[in-house]
Parts: sequence; structure tokens; C-alpha cells
Amino acid sequence: MAEELERIMSEDAGRLLGGGSWREIVLALDEGIHIVDQQARTILYNHSAARMDGLRAEEVLDRSIFEVFPSLTFENSTLMQTLRSNREVGQSQQTFVNMKGEQITTVNKTVPVIFSDGSRGAMEISRDITLIQKLSENISSLRNRFSSGGSAEESVSVSRAKSQVKSNNTSYTFADLIGENKEFKQVMNDAVRAAGSDSSVLIIGETGTGKELFAQGIHNASSRANQPFIAQNCAALPRELLESLLFGAEKGSFTGAATRPGLFEQANGGTILLDEINSLDYDLQAKLLRVLQEGRVRRVGGQQEKKVDVRVLATMNQQPEEAFASGSLRQDLFYRLSVICLSIPPLRRRRDDIPLLLDHFIDLYNQRFNRRLEGVTEELKEAMFKYDWPGNVRELQHMIECGFNLVSRERKIGMDSLPLHQREKLSNLARVSSNLAEPLLQGDIPELDSYLAAVEKQLILRALSQSDNNITSAGKLLGISRQSLQYKLKKYQLE
Repeated sequence: MAEELERIMSEDAGRLLGGGSWREIVLALDEGIHIVDQQARTILYNHSAARMDGLRAEEVLDRSIFEVFPSLTFENSTLMQTLRSNREVGQSQQTFVNMKGEQITTVNKTVPVIFSDGSRGAMEISRDITLIQKLSENISSLRNRFSSGGSAEESVSVSRAKSQVKSNNTSYTFADLIGENKEFKQVMNDAVRAAGSDSSVLIIGETGTGKELFAQGIHNASSRANQPFIAQNCAALPRELLESLLFGAEKGSFTGAATRPGLFEQANGGTILLDEINSLDYDLQAKLLRVLQEGRVRRVGGQQEKKVDVRVLATMNQQPEEAFASGSLRQDLFYRLSVICLSIPPLRRRRDDIPLLLDHFIDLYNQRFNRRLEGVTEELKEAMFKYDWPGNVRELQHMIECGFNLVSRERKIGMDSLPLHQREKLSNLARVSSNLAEPLLQGDIPELDSYLAAVEKQLILRALSQSDNNITSAGKLLGISRQSLQYKLKKYQLE
């Protein structure tokens, strides 16, 4: 294949095929073809390569490979190795997560090329063997089951169970993240890149935005995917219990204590997720910082330290500035954890994803409840686009699940099938929206400044009502800072 591509790229072959025909042939090949010039700038990138990488050709062409693929270096890029040595890099298998969050396995070969003007370049040929790899793994799994005396039916049922809860104690990959919103996709792309690193990651997002899904996706796309993934909510336990749980304890260190390893030791080689890190005891944060810096843990009551190799992911549902101001998070720990920082947008900032999420949850619960509902009514869908979603995607999911339980003979979930508190919120929202629009639909056109001020005032009152008059929470609903909301409260005399 490599020799044939070199032949059709020659000047004589180009003339023989009729001016540019060789390029059309290369673009149509099933193998991925990526050709760069001597400056590592992409000059040809065919459709198969774009499909494997989850990119569009226009995002790659005429750009440096280091600009498009920031995880590449002079050392790990086979294209650069070939450019520098002018030697072929033999076939090698590679498994990676593309920019769409899909896990792809390819066999690659990189060869030097000489262009018609005498300049040199490099060409990488990639063959997608993802399906073959999956079939191989399934056959291996079945073989192991048969050798241990299990039946074929048992093997299939176990396989299905493992697709839901993997052996590393996770349930999700990047493929389970749903959204086409531009801001959300950017965070997804950053998370995919983060998976190729061993640096700590801090994931910031409101309750219900999917922080743990991102964390599990990063782990399952990393080189640690076959190692343990252990998650611990830092707000779930008091300081004394949490310290021994995280770092372990030696017998006699406190009443009833037995010698046991902590979660860091149990996660050795894998990943630990510290959920709600801003809820961790302030003094305990200092001990965690030391573990992160030195890679060693000392059990409670112990004298010796043990080296651990653990990647730390952390989440928080509070903005860093607020956590610093309230004294719930040490700044030095924040900077150590946020080597890579991901901020997941709330659902109110990605309302364009609501139809996708609705389709997903309708399909999910149709299968779970053995129903054939067609979706939600237009009235409910319209109200959903106006709703602020304080519980984010989780609230949307619970709303649909409740609808499946309360709907009777209707084919679609409507207002009457929602929990009472949500029904009232959405109904009030529809009435408020109608009242706001009324001056625009009839009568004289209002003065713009006064009308916008009235709208702003009503929105602030709604946000305060939904957040039980908590200024910080109301500011989040409105998408503005606490300071900005305080200014507007004084402006409209709403304090």
C-alpha cells in the first residue's frame, strides 16, 4: 500500500491519472491517509482519517499537527519521527479516544515521501480495526467462560451486565455523554485530551450536570482504564472517619481501629475521584495536598509512609472564588488539583441540547418500563425551554421518569403527568412569560428601557423565589455573579 501511494503521488503518475486524479483516489480510500510537509503542516487528510479522529478535514488541513493534536510531541509523533529520520516506522497497533469520545483501535504505518519539487514529507496510513478488536475481546471472554464451565447463555448475560458496570467499578464512557451544544462539546474535547495525561483534573459544575460521568469517561479513556476507579464523596462522612477511609489506619490508632489500607492504597495504579472536594475538612485538605505532592500516604496511627501511584480527579459544585471566600477550599490545594480544569455548563446554558436529552431519556424509559411513549407534549416542551433547571440534566431525567410513572393512556407526557412542585413551576413560568409578552402583542409599544427593567426585575424575583432568597444561588440561576445581583437588588430596591 505504501509503495502504491508513493507511486501515484509522483509527478509522472499525476500526469498519467489526469491532473489531480491521484488526490481523488487517496481521498476515497478506506484507509486513513495523513500527509504532512517538512514543517509538519498537513497537506492531505482523507475522509477515513477524519472519521477515525472525529474531526473535519478543514479543521486539520494547512495546520501544524501540534496545533490540531496538542497531545503530540516530537517524541511520540510517528510523523515527526519519520520526518526527522527519513525512515519508515513499522506497523503498530494504537488505541485512542477520538474527538467524539469514541474509542478507536488502528494499525498504523508511517513512511517518508518525496514530492515532485524535491521536498520531503511523511505519510501515515491507518487501518481501523476497532470492530475486529471488539470481536476478539468478546471471543476471548466467551472462551474464558467456557473453560470455567459456564454456558453460552450465562456468558452473554454476564457480558451485558459488565456493559453496565465494568470490572473497574465504572458505568460510563465518553460515548454516554450527550450534547451538541458548542460550549458542552468544547468541555468534552478538553476532557478527551485530558484522558491522555496523568495530571490531576478538577471538574467544576452545578449539581446534576454530570461531573462523575466526565470523571469516569476520563478514567476509561486513559492508560489506567484496566485499573481501579474509586469514588468518594467528601461531604458524606465526618473528618475522623474520612481520614482513615482515605489514608488507612493502623490497629490501635483509635478505639476499635483495625489495620486496613485506605482508598489511596486500594486505588494504586488507577484513579480516585474525590467528589465535593470543597466539603473536605480544611485541616484534612493539608494532608491531602502532601499526598498529592509526594505520592506517599501514611496511615492514621502509622509510622511509615507507602508510595502510591494514583491519578486524582476532583469535583466541586461551587465556583473557586466563592470557595476561597467562604474558607471551604485551600487555594494551594485548588492549584494542585486544577492542573487541568473543566467547567461543565449548566443545562440553562445549553438549552439547545434539551431535544437530544429528551429523546435519550424517552428511549431509556421506554425500554425500562416496556412502554411506547412518543415524547412530551408541545406545551411541556415549550415550557422546558423557558425553565431554569436548577437540578440540571438530573432534574430533567427525573422529570421524564416521573412522567412515565404518572402518564395513563396518553402517548405523550404532559403537564398533568409531572410532580406537583414541577407542574406549578412550569405553569407559573408559562403565565409569567405570557404576561411579559402581552405589551408587545397589543396596545402601544412600551419604552424600551422601562420594559427591559421590568423584565429584569421579574426575572430577579423569580430567581430569588426559586432559590429561597439565597443570593448566591439566585445569581447562578441568572448566570451572573453575586456582586452583580447585589448591585441590581439595590438598583431596584429589592433588598
